[in-house]
Formats: sequence, C-alpha cells, structure tokens
Amino acid sequence: MTTAVIAATGLFTPEHSISNEELVAAYNAFAERFNEQHAAGIAAGDLEALTPSSVEFIEKASGIKSRFVIDKAGVLDPTRMVPNIPERSNDELSVLAEMAVKAAQDAIAAWGKPVSEIGAVLCAASNMQRPYPAMAIEVQQALGIDGFAFDMNVACSSATFGIKTAADFIASGSVKAVLMVNPEICSAHLNFRDRDSHFIFGDVATAVIVEASDQAGPGGWDVLGTRLKTVMSNNIRNNFGFLNKAALPTGEVESVPANGLTDKMFVQQGRKVFKDVVPMVSDMIVDHAADLGLDPAALKRLWLHQANINMNQFIGRKVLGREPSPDENVIILDDYANTSSAGSIIAFHLHQDGLAPGDTGLICSFGAGYSAGTVFVRKR
Repeated sequence: MTTAVIAATGLFTPEHSISNEELVAAYNAFAERFNEQHAAGIAAGDLEALTPSSVEFIEKASGIKSRFVIDKAGVLDPTRMVPNIPERSNDELSVLAEMAVKAAQDAIAAWGKPVSEIGAVLCAASNMQRPYPAMAIEVQQALGIDGFAFDMNVACSSATFGIKTAADFIASGSVKAVLMVNPEICSAHLNFRDRDSHFIFGDVATAVIVEASDQAGPGGWDVLGTRLKTVMSNNIRNNFGFLNKAALPTGEVESVPANGLTDKMFVQQGRKVFKDVVPMVSDMIVDHAADLGLDPAALKRLWLHQANINMNQFIGRKVLGREPSPDENVIILDDYANTSSAGSIIAFHLHQDGLAPGDTGLICSFGAGYSAGTVFVRKR
C-alpha cells in the first residue's frame, strides 16, 4: 500500500485586519443605538437591553486579539455590521475560489512540481458560497489541473477530513497527488450583533498538497495515521441555506433586531461545547496514538484547531501529560482568530521550524457536528 506525504502547504491572508479595540467600538456603538431606539420595549420587559462588549472579555473568553477579514468597513459600520462583498458574474472567478487559488499557488510554488502531477482537487471548508458547481471544480479549472474535483464540508474539521480523504485516494492508487484547499470567509456567517460571538471568526485560505511517498521529493511529512469521528450535536449550528433563506442584516439597525437572524448564522452553546468536545478530542488523540505505537507525551508539536485558547491549552495538557510550552502547542488565535477548517493548517504552515527528521507531531481539528479528525505526521 502506498503511503501519503504532506509535501507542501500554502496560505492566503486577506489584507484587512480588525483589532479587538476596533471591533468592540463598533459593537458598542450598535448596542448603544439599539438600546436607545428600543428603550420603551426594554423598560416594558419585552426586549433585553444589549450588554456592551470589551477587549478584556474577548481575550479572556478566547485568546483572540485580532482577525483578518475580506471586508473591514462593512463589519465596523454600526448600522450594517456585515461584510460588503460585491456579487460577481458567473464568468468571473468567485471570491472563495480566488482565495483558494492564491493559497494553492503558494503551496504549488513550495512543492516545485507541475500541476499536471495533481490528479484531484478537494475544497474542504465550512462556508461554501454556493451549492454548485463545486468550488473545487472552479479552483481546478483556474489552476489548469486535470482529473476530478469535489467539495466537502465537515465544518471546522473539514481540513483533517480532507487530508484523510486524500491519503486514502493515494493508498488506493487512484491518484499520485491531491490538492486540498480550505477557503474560509467566516465573517459572512458570523453575527457581529451578538456580544457572545461577535469576536470569534476571521477569514483566510489554506492549501495542502498530499503526495504518494514513492514519488515525493526530500522534505515534507510522512502521514503516520489518520482518524475521523462524528457525533451529532446541535450545540454548534448554522441554519442558513437555500431551503430556509433569510435576508442578511444589511439594513439599518431600526429594521433588523439584534437577534433576528440568530439561527441563520453561527450559533453555539459554548460551555456545552467545551464540556463535550475537549474530553472527546483528548481521548481520541491518546487512543489513536496508542494504536499507532506512539507515545503522546513524546509529540514534539501540536497543531490543533484554533477555536479557543482555553480548549487548546486543556487538550495540550491532557495529551502531553504536562503544561505544554508555546513551541509545543502552537497558538495562532491572537492574530487570525478562529478560521474554522483552516486554523490547524495555518498553525502547521507557519510553525514547522525547529523540528528534526524523525520528530512526530499532530494536526487535529474539531468542531460542529460534532466532528474531529487526527493526523499524526513525522518529519522526513
């Protein structure tokens, strides 16, 4: 059986960034205006007054300090608080595909081989901008790749599920190399009018080239084992879709209640998610390591899903059996925020230095579904 190698990775980061200070100022201006406009209803008990946000609240709850976004002005406009992303014609490269192509080009340049050697393209992401044609096929065409392409969505775990799928294609002999892209415009699905979640997400795109070991050049990472898990839960949910469309909150504050679109955008029960997901993922990592004959305490680096610093720190302690150093448990939340499926790949892409051939590490993601994926790798 042919084994798989992660041969190269790529990253596209939008040019616009929003600090916590900027985000809090925009939200608080919206909340103050909302409370003034609905003072009578609040006094009568028909509505709840909106509580101000703060930088301290955000950083304690998440560890996030800033986030990159496709559109900054729309998010920070207190009368809008949604990114303004102009619609493109069907003849133009779509926004999501454009991001994916840029990340893919970064990975392909690092790989140093022609795209003619890639046999499949997977677009694995949470926030697809349309049902069909598949984003992956658009990316495939833009890059001039033959073979086949398709989309897959397992929320924040999409990238690890994508790596597993790519490795299985290689093991079966279907293809010799797979391009897997993770374009995420999370800001379009985030309710910036909700104090409890307005700070969580950012936008980004990542790419991974998975290649057969018998044709891989020097460097890269041997994929030692992959494992996936799903358990149904409504504690993280987004109901927006073509069967239950709702107008996005692009109007004035007066016309759109603060919670009027709650179930059509990202919602979560954070405490329940923490309680359910942290032990599930920690046990999954330890069990998978044991089945591969690996000592989890000997892992040199953890590239975990970047959802919440408290979750990552807890999982790191459980897996390593001690307090991890910043070099061992990589955190990129402070700059990128939660970027859904792309988070663990950003961490992996940016923080591979300092490891020697033979060192082992873990790429792991977890999120809505619930879903979780583990990919153990060894530096070649």
